[in-house]
Amino acid sequence: MVICTSPQPPPPQVLIEHLRQSLGLSEKALSLGLRQAAQEQAPLPVVLWRFGLISLSQLDELLNWQDRLDDSP
Repeated sequence: MVICTSPQPPPPQVLIEHLRQSLGLSEKALSLGLRQAAQEQAPLPVVLWRFGLISLSQLDELLNWQDRLDDSP
């Protein structure tokens, strides 16, 4: 379990859409990830990786995608 000490904001809709379209995550996988991320107050990508729903390379790709999104004006 990854429990964070500071509350995590809910994942943005753009992240969820990216997970569906680019990584092909199913609704069941997303539901599990969202539920666990909220329960553990952990980032969704980390929870998805920990549960084996995305690979380590997909996690890296996803974190890079989020960084690029955060850097855009």
